[in-house]
Amino acid sequence: MLSTICRKTFPRVPRPASLSSVRMLSDVQNPKTAIVMLNMGGPTHIDQVGDYLHRIMTDRDMIQLPIQNKLGPWIASRRTEEVQKKYMEIGGGSPILKWTNSQGRLLVEALDKLSPETGPHKHYVAFRYVPPFTEETFAQLEKDGVERAVIFSQYPQYSCATTGSSLNAIADFYKSTPVPKNIKFSMIERWASHPLLAKVFAQRIQEKLEAFDPSIRDDVVILFTAHSLPLKAVSRGDTYPHEVAATVGSTMQQLAVPNPHRLVWQSKVGPLPWLQPYTDDAIKAYAKQGRKHLLLVPIAFVNEHIETLHELDIEYCYDVAKEAGIKQIERAATPNVHPTFIEALADVVINHMNSGQRVSKQFLTRCPHCVSARCQSSKEFFRELCTDKYYEKNVL
Repeated sequence: MLSTICRKTFPRVPRPASLSSVRMLSDVQNPKTAIVMLNMGGPTHIDQVGDYLHRIMTDRDMIQLPIQNKLGPWIASRRTEEVQKKYMEIGGGSPILKWTNSQGRLLVEALDKLSPETGPHKHYVAFRYVPPFTEETFAQLEKDGVERAVIFSQYPQYSCATTGSSLNAIADFYKSTPVPKNIKFSMIERWASHPLLAKVFAQRIQEKLEAFDPSIRDDVVILFTAHSLPLKAVSRGDTYPHEVAATVGSTMQQLAVPNPHRLVWQSKVGPLPWLQPYTDDAIKAYAKQGRKHLLLVPIAFVNEHIETLHELDIEYCYDVAKEAGIKQIERAATPNVHPTFIEALADVVINHMNSGQRVSKQFLTRCPHCVSARCQSSKEFFRELCTDKYYEKNVL
């Protein structure tokens, strides 16, 4: 029998009444340290889907198209109704803002206890394609009078298309707006190999392995699935594939089970070649080999959203698996607000603040075949922004 995970009813995501209710920030009036959580975001209600797709399809950091200013909006318009239907099937909107705010509130509660000298802390959400937008959030930092801002990517594994795009948006914002002179900025742009991240993924996997009969449990194939990337980006030198693989390796070491595992890729868009094998193709291929007990693990997502709730749970775990003749397929939950994950977030931030490193050399180093002038400009901006010399020049 197929797992029932793909057929469960997901609660409808309520439509926010206003932008202030969308933010749902920590209740801190005079924060000392801001934790700015970066992500692409997702439409909270279906009325946002069209604009959300338009922003993605016209963002050259995310996807490159010929005559993008015309083709991008056309593709977005053509896909809007189809994507709206998918969001309706998972409750009417994306829960990613709800999860990010929940994670942020728990994170700053932990930071206030573990690092009172840098508190009070307040979390901010900076989404790329839906409210709260990056520029709105960074304008709010100055209004709130924070002394320190930690820019914290919620993509553990760095890619120019995801974290890179969000950082470019920050740099773009400050091209037309003066950089606040009283804020000391720093960034955490990757944390793929953190041991507590591996631990929470291992715990999520173990939860689902228990759903298999003990007689076949050790033979279940664990398929780690991550958003794919165009091969042209890989050839350029994007670090995302090997950082995802590093998380997989750390997780399997933590898990310490004999199960076979593979890394597969989902969510390909367009006709160009992307990283393979694709997740749906892998499900079909293992079914043909007679391996009909599978466990999907979304290894690059820290909270539930359309690519887990719809693409994995409905399209792959149910539709593809049923057609392929899979006997049982389960899908591990994302970290969400698992206590180990909140511990991981807090540990990443505290280690970063204690290290004294404001920006990593890994970030400042461009890909060997980078051809993006925007990327170069952003790295130069952050090289200057995240230095004591910059802060001392403007403040002291």
